[in-house]
Amino acid sequence: MIYFDNNATTQIAPQVFEAMKPFLTDFYGNPSSAYTFGRETRQIVEKSRQQLASLIGAKEPNEIIFTSCGTESDNWAILGAIEANPEKKHIITTQVEHEAIRKVCERLEKKGHEITWLEVDEQGQLNLDELKTSLRPDTAIVSIMLANNETGILFPVKEIAEIIKANSDALFHVDGVNAVGKIPINLQETAIDLFSLSGHKFHAPKGIGALYLREGIKLPSFFTGGGQESGRRAGTEAVHQIVGLGTAAEMVKETEQKVSILRDKLEDFILQNISNTQLNGTSDRQKRLPNTSSIAFSNLNGEAILAKLNDIGVCVSTGSACNAENHVTSAVLRAMNIPYTEAMGTIRFSLGRFNTNEEVDFVIESLPKIVWELRQLAL
Repeated sequence: MIYFDNNATTQIAPQVFEAMKPFLTDFYGNPSSAYTFGRETRQIVEKSRQQLASLIGAKEPNEIIFTSCGTESDNWAILGAIEANPEKKHIITTQVEHEAIRKVCERLEKKGHEITWLEVDEQGQLNLDELKTSLRPDTAIVSIMLANNETGILFPVKEIAEIIKANSDALFHVDGVNAVGKIPINLQETAIDLFSLSGHKFHAPKGIGALYLREGIKLPSFFTGGGQESGRRAGTEAVHQIVGLGTAAEMVKETEQKVSILRDKLEDFILQNISNTQLNGTSDRQKRLPNTSSIAFSNLNGEAILAKLNDIGVCVSTGSACNAENHVTSAVLRAMNIPYTEAMGTIRFSLGRFNTNEEVDFVIESLPKIVWELRQLAL
């Protein structure tokens, strides 16, 4: 199997799995317990917290609170900001956020909150002047992703944070789920207040994530059980998963140059050698994740391409997330005004550190024939 869908999830790294195993059998103490076994387990949890803090450039380990996933972290950031500031009814986000953000904002909108949905251009870029003019005294929180999961487009969150802080007292939350482990991140160099991440996106297990709360930022204690000072949310911590997250954080501290080399090779071949293909989003690779290509195969059905690739053991995803009944393309591609004929034929290739040059060569050899056959059927 060739796995080119690393923005959806990643395999658990072998060293992560090995690090987790003792905590499934030998180190099973409750980290909240007062006896020696529990205190030893607590030390292990705190080591993982330090490893994760180091990965994202947090000032202090206690700014990291473990959660079950990125979605929980995202929801906690939004709902916690609203709960902490009940008099503020305004939220700013973008039209291209992950569903974890979009859905909670849509629910809040139905309950009477006002949501400003920032637009993007055809390159997937934000208009920062629109952000500035959207800020209001009653803006509780601004939530903008660092890296788009479909296109890989990066938003300038450091600059965005400066705009928000210079023109409001709103909290700034960044969904960093698809960026962590792919690009360097140093939160100390920014004014970001809240930052979400999820372990399964960078070779840790599923079921473990984290929310960064900048020192001094308080969210309602019912989200965390013991409060931010304890570095915990409610519930007994899953030590084996936390160890996996910390080990993965240590592993990906050095981003691998080979991922971008392989992505560039695949992307260049497709755009140069397969007719009627277009890149969705900016062609400036400095403004995209180094592992992601969202490519439209005009006038074809992305699901058909996916199925053909699946038949030969290649895993990719459709960028359009199309609905076979009502033919609706993805919200991200619609926000970018990608034509329907291109959006419905979009494939996302997202590579990872365990992919090889031989795998890219296999896809390069196989894909032109697949596209040619599908286009013949469409005649």
